[in-house]
Amino acid sequence: MKNGDRIVSDAANKIAFQGSLGAYSHMACLAVKPEMTPMPCRSFEDMLLAVQEGDAQLAMVPVENSIAGRVADIHHLLPESGLYVIGEHFQPVNHQLLAPRGARLEDLVEVHSHAQGLAQCRERLRSLGLQPIVHPDTAGAAKDIAARGDKRVGAIASALAGEIYDLDVLVASAEDAEQNTTRFLIMAQDPQTPTPNGEPMLTTMVFRLRSVPAALYKALGGFATNGVNITKLESYMRPGFADHAQFYVDVEGHTESPAMRHAMEELRFYCEEGEVKILGCYPANRTQIGKT
Repeated sequence: MKNGDRIVSDAANKIAFQGSLGAYSHMACLAVKPEMTPMPCRSFEDMLLAVQEGDAQLAMVPVENSIAGRVADIHHLLPESGLYVIGEHFQPVNHQLLAPRGARLEDLVEVHSHAQGLAQCRERLRSLGLQPIVHPDTAGAAKDIAARGDKRVGAIASALAGEIYDLDVLVASAEDAEQNTTRFLIMAQDPQTPTPNGEPMLTTMVFRLRSVPAALYKALGGFATNGVNITKLESYMRPGFADHAQFYVDVEGHTESPAMRHAMEELRFYCEEGEVKILGCYPANRTQIGKT
């Protein structure tokens, strides 16, 4: 659907997220865009599709957690989505061990949650002798165990999910480490690159190198010689290209700065033609790292 064809009266006020009401993605939406209506989606694909098709204006996309690491599959989806990063948000994650009303901790047998939530509480669950069961999302797990009503089954989710689905908190702050934080990218149909004004900026991109010796070393050398700091570099295999890794990179700087332009020229020289894709240039939000 083209921009001029969109019906924006409702969609312009929606921000899509993966999960059920009460998810940490829901909380991130409320923190960043309290004036917008959060739109729950069953999967990451559905979340991105909502923005692609104009059913929502923005998407709140989790990309990494300070304990569990990268959110699976996201890096495969973002480059192909056609959407652009317009901002970042760091959401504190404070897990609760929830159970139906009247349940006792000693009676619990298993705990349901998203794989990330279970990973972030691995040591606590092991110490309690509880069987982790993977669920598509944290808040959805809370919703399901509330409907099930089995006092032997709990969930790892947010306090908000506990309130929404009327569950008891059996263990507060169930995560294994303090300052548990998830980084989100805010994505839209169109890029929103601010005019350079001296404020800290981040540029997110993906690229695929030509098959030449030391290509990665040489391609990244332009960032070093031009004083551009790389804050994140990950490689992964792109479907259909088993012989070439694709790289996902966050760098500090504005795409229009002289240093960045020179660095990008060198990067493109060592990449396949058309295989450098800028996913967004947006304000850095580093002040939230480590806060709970």
